[in-house]
Amino acid sequence: MKKILIKIYKFQIRFRTQILPKLFVFNPFLSSLYYLLFSNQFKREQHAVLKGKMKHLKDLKFHKNNIYTLIRNVHRVEKGLIMKERRLIFAVDFISETMDAFIALWSVEKISKNAQYQWFYDVLNEYFEVTGSHKVIDSERARFKEHTKKYIEKKSNNNTIKNSPYRRHLKVESKISYDQFYDLTVYRRSVRWFLDKKVSHDLVDKAILAAKQSPSACNRQPFKFRIFDDPILLKEVANLPMGVKGYVEGIPMMIAVVGNLDAYFDERDRHIIYIDGSLASMTFMYALETLGLSSCAINWPDIEHLEKKMEMTLKLEKHERVIMWIAVGHPDLDLKVAYSGKREISDIRTYNK
Repeated sequence: MKKILIKIYKFQIRFRTQILPKLFVFNPFLSSLYYLLFSNQFKREQHAVLKGKMKHLKDLKFHKNNIYTLIRNVHRVEKGLIMKERRLIFAVDFISETMDAFIALWSVEKISKNAQYQWFYDVLNEYFEVTGSHKVIDSERARFKEHTKKYIEKKSNNNTIKNSPYRRHLKVESKISYDQFYDLTVYRRSVRWFLDKKVSHDLVDKAILAAKQSPSACNRQPFKFRIFDDPILLKEVANLPMGVKGYVEGIPMMIAVVGNLDAYFDERDRHIIYIDGSLASMTFMYALETLGLSSCAINWPDIEHLEKKMEMTLKLEKHERVIMWIAVGHPDLDLKVAYSGKREISDIRTYNK
């Protein structure tokens, strides 16, 4: 009887994981039906995407203070300003939305504390200076002048560089050669053994300053670095991700890279938190190496019971998703790192095919 039950159990697993999926794999509709009826693997992701979308639209429609909309639209304006053959009239379809968010969020006080608000002002100011006459643009130009009047009155006549489009040769060019950069990529490896030494917050902040220079879709930067080095909190969060067995007790700092899905108005952008968060994380990890620190990127698989535990521990909003964990510390050079042989370039690269 026991053998029969084991066989039935194995068949159930095989039916659910191998036979049943084959029946629904032929087109997107059947695949969606499969996940609706037989699997909840995408349930949390779908909920997070929809919660983020609705929060974004609510902030935009009712409060008109969606910071991600302002960032995205100012970046769109900036791209219009740098066109080779710049049009005299552009951004008409979204400049009113941009100004609604700008007026709701911008103030003279904020510009003195947050450089990004200076960027908002400088780009929009240049836009209204160079665009021609149009009933929508003229109306928004008047609103811009009215709401920035106090700032203009206080603004000194100094020669500081504006936070708006510029020619790169005006900036200091990189002195780093390819060989130097390549050496850094080879030297950096996932480190799992750290010294019993506190990690300086100043050094971590320096690495994040570099990380935030990474490319981001429409400059939204939809992520946060949640840093934990308090011994009590560290013990609680360090065991959350899988893959830390054997070295978790020696990790002096853990960082959760968390994506914000409320940065987007449409499901089409749901993957950008992972792309932008990963770009920033890689820059962050390279920067750490230049500061005498090392890291280990730790995968965060989408497993429901772990997601629930993570959500409770970090007090995450429903629209927030953990992208990865990063262990950080001073490397113990007396212990080894994995060689991690890489694939041949011909295995990962093609030209024109």
